[in-house]
Amino acid sequence: MKNIFVVLLLCCVCAAQMCVAEDAATLPLPNSGNVTLSLDEYNKLMELAARPPKKSDLAPLPYSIKHADVKLHVENDGVRGTVEVEGEIFRKGVSKVPLTSGMTVLDAHQNGKGVPLLQENGTHMALLSGPGEFSVALDTGLPLRIEAGRASFSLPAPAAGSVQLSLVIPGDHTFANISSGLITSRKSENGHTAIEATLVPGQPANIWWATREAVTPTVPREVRFLADAKTLISVSEAEMRVAVLADITVVQGEPSQFHIDVPAGYEITGVTGPTLDSSETNSGVLTLKVNAPNQRSHQFLISMERSISGEKADAPFLSFKKAQRETGEVLVEGTGTMELTATEGGGLKRMDVKEANPYLRSLAHFPPQAAFRYHKQASETPTLALQWVRFPDGSVLAAVAESATVTTLVTSEGKSLTEVRLVIKNQAQPFLKVALPAGASILSADVGGERVKPVQGPDGSRVPLLRPGFHPTDSYTVSFVFMHSGAPFAKKGGAELSLPNMDIPISLLSWEVFLPEQYKVKDFGGDVIAANVVPQPFREEDAINAEGARKEEISNLRLQALPGQMGGYVVDLTGAVVPNARVTVTAGNGASRTTSTDAQGRWVIAGMASGNYKAKTEMPGFRTSIFNLGYDASQPSSYNFPINVASAAETVEVTDQAAQIQTESGTNVFHGDLNAYSVNGVAGGASFGGPIMKGTFNGRGLERLGAGPSSANQTPSANVMNLQKRVAGVLPVPVDVPRAGTSFSFVRPLVLDEETKVTFSYKSR
Repeated sequence: MKNIFVVLLLCCVCAAQMCVAEDAATLPLPNSGNVTLSLDEYNKLMELAARPPKKSDLAPLPYSIKHADVKLHVENDGVRGTVEVEGEIFRKGVSKVPLTSGMTVLDAHQNGKGVPLLQENGTHMALLSGPGEFSVALDTGLPLRIEAGRASFSLPAPAAGSVQLSLVIPGDHTFANISSGLITSRKSENGHTAIEATLVPGQPANIWWATREAVTPTVPREVRFLADAKTLISVSEAEMRVAVLADITVVQGEPSQFHIDVPAGYEITGVTGPTLDSSETNSGVLTLKVNAPNQRSHQFLISMERSISGEKADAPFLSFKKAQRETGEVLVEGTGTMELTATEGGGLKRMDVKEANPYLRSLAHFPPQAAFRYHKQASETPTLALQWVRFPDGSVLAAVAESATVTTLVTSEGKSLTEVRLVIKNQAQPFLKVALPAGASILSADVGGERVKPVQGPDGSRVPLLRPGFHPTDSYTVSFVFMHSGAPFAKKGGAELSLPNMDIPISLLSWEVFLPEQYKVKDFGGDVIAANVVPQPFREEDAINAEGARKEEISNLRLQALPGQMGGYVVDLTGAVVPNARVTVTAGNGASRTTSTDAQGRWVIAGMASGNYKAKTEMPGFRTSIFNLGYDASQPSSYNFPINVASAAETVEVTDQAAQIQTESGTNVFHGDLNAYSVNGVAGGASFGGPIMKGTFNGRGLERLGAGPSSANQTPSANVMNLQKRVAGVLPVPVDVPRAGTSFSFVRPLVLDEETKVTFSYKSR
């Protein structure tokens, strides 16, 4: 029963497969001749078909050198062989193909036909037609160098993709060396050695091997040379330095070294030269060994020195041993301020320093004081005796601040924001060294109205005094802003403000401090002076009444001057003041200072020391007058100079008695319409005038001058307003400065690299 079921199942499966096969054979096939496309697809195909074919890019070079096969053999005293160069030309037409350089080409051919060659800059160029491949064979020759037991030659490898060398040299089992290159095989037969090697393309290969041939030694020729020494002698405070530029011209022979006698007491400090191999000093003889004995000229720079203690010494002269002729020049310079005398002898001839060799003059660091030349003879030796007198050096003031205007804003948190504005006269100083108080930092800086970047040095901050493209000829402004963290204010207590040290002298420092209104301050101290007790500079209009001065008599004109100031008036014989008159004051040592009178006939010069002076007054249409003055810097007088109309150029010299008007005897109190004040221990140089209030000046600053709130300038100046405006959006840090408060003004004259402080006590209102 089970077998019958299986048979029936197999029959059903076969019948189903036959039905499926009949259905598959009856399916319809698409027509292969027609394709249906949309209009967009058809247009796109037509556009692609209409595009022109893209041109192929040209090769970067018109040629390519694929391989070079160099086959050489050594015969007699030369190297002969062939160089086969294979490559391809990419462009149509004739192209120049560089084949080799540094070889002698005897013939060039390709496929049995000659190839035209050109030589450009030592390179052999073949003129080949393209496109297509090429194979050029060159018959070449190279020189062979033969020395004692050694033979060698240099092979310039062609600049190809690969370079193969086949070389045949004489001798069985001869060992050859190649640099640069790699020897791949070596074999010997029939008394010759064949070598195959791979070379570095485009680089010369040096090939050498040992030989059994001996070269007959040659007798060295006698060495003859000429020496020319250019000597710079520098006399300093404790030593004498000598620099010698020696030129050697070899006439005969090949010297490998030169010997020089070193003067007694001198130490060789340096020897240089393009052909110098080494140098050594032994028993007072300096030996110079050269690395190119066959060179005809050598140059050496030799330096030596010795210590000196007196005010005279003999100049040294270097001498080359066995020189056929020695010539030279000598240039003498003195470091610092000195008067130097040079006495020559032994054939030394004096000449103008401008005639000295320019290379010798370029070695000098100070103005040369004497120059000589010599041609050394066998019968005489050049000598030069030096004697000098040294003068103390005077300091040079590179920059000075005519004034400093400082504005400080103090917040209730105790922070302070300070702007320092300096009016600078600068000769050559590039930076202002600023020693900031602890906890302070510079926020911004300006030079001549343009922003500059401060620099942090190892010993403090630096504010630039110059900037690129800025070349001031007169006074200009430099400013910087710094912030100090300070300490928060309490309900009451004490506080201190300080300004940084600055390494240039400041004639007059004016400091305005703006404090919040919620604090009441008193008991100011420090090393400053309250501004309300210091007279205004006398150059201001309120010093005297201009119209009244023109009518006063000579005896009534009197200029108020501080210690160290010299000044007065220039008037005519009617008593009227003379503006624009030129006044020149000359000291006994010849130093002079010049100024001119202003519209009120006043003149003043600050920073004068006690002594005798001559004052000369000049004015077109008036006689030139000279006055002899005896000046006491601690008790300055007013010097009034009368001048008279001249009919011709006249000069008259008078004494100072008629011109000098003494102040009150034995005191330093100045009279006139001004209130009195006294000066104790303050250096001269600052200029004040105008209404003066009573007060005592001393080296520590202000003592009980009522510099409290009652004497403060209650209304802030424009400087405070401007600094408040700069805080918003300009300075790089946010600072909550007070908008309402009280200003306090202080001054300090003659500040030089020292800190300025203000102390005060406060309490909340």
